[in-house]
Amino acid sequence: MHTSSDTVRESAPPRLQPREVAPSRRAPARLEASWADSADDLSRVQRLRYQVFAGEMGARLHPVAGTPPGHDADRFDDFCAHLLVRAVFPGEHAHEVVGTYRVLTPDAARRAGGFYSETEFDLGQLAPMRSRMAELGRSCIHPAWRTGGTILALWSALGEFMVERGLDVAFGCASVGMGDDGHAAASLWQQLSALHLAPPQRRVAPLHPLALGSLRSDLNVETPALIRGYLRCGAELLGPPARDPDFNTADLPMLMTFDGLPRRHRRHFLGADDA
Repeated sequence: MHTSSDTVRESAPPRLQPREVAPSRRAPARLEASWADSADDLSRVQRLRYQVFAGEMGARLHPVAGTPPGHDADRFDDFCAHLLVRAVFPGEHAHEVVGTYRVLTPDAARRAGGFYSETEFDLGQLAPMRSRMAELGRSCIHPAWRTGGTILALWSALGEFMVERGLDVAFGCASVGMGDDGHAAASLWQQLSALHLAPPQRRVAPLHPLALGSLRSDLNVETPALIRGYLRCGAELLGPPARDPDFNTADLPMLMTFDGLPRRHRRHFLGADDA
């Protein structure tokens, strides 16, 4: 989730050998999920975000004053917990941060003046569950590590973090690129809302809506892998997309509850089949 914390046990991720980051001369890496607990950790996270958002997606970032070049940082970072996945290679001291999420808890959101998503949506309908919600944001994965193993390493640590804090609702924005001016995003909204739209009492309204009426909605669009993963875990769309001109994306508001997790996916978040 476009999207975006305290120490959590490292997950036990699978061993992978991606093409770009792990050359053939290196032994396969293991993945370790942990929470940023130093300025160096946060810097590594912000550099990865810059690489993906600015370098790959072409986003126009507006970093807070004092942000070093090549870093993505905004005013919410200081209030968030930052999850990172490292690729650790046997026999080497060096590691590489290959994936990240940031998490904004209800208490932290109050200190920050609100959730990041409130810059894009009116979240008034979610008030009854606000004290149980964790906002996931600024999620990104290095292109060489976009595998199920990296995603599961992130999700396992996220679930543990939330359970420890009595939070059982995850929400945020899932971004769809608008290189075609938004036609694919409008078509994806049309496809997914037919099956996954939340009931009226949980819907939110975009502050800057994508102009759906002027866009095609009949294209056959493949659902992005991360959105597909959320939907398989019982996530629902909270309403039509907002337009983010800085990232050149259409942002779909999504919400997932632990109660709504299908049994086969519970262990990814909760560490057990019956939690």
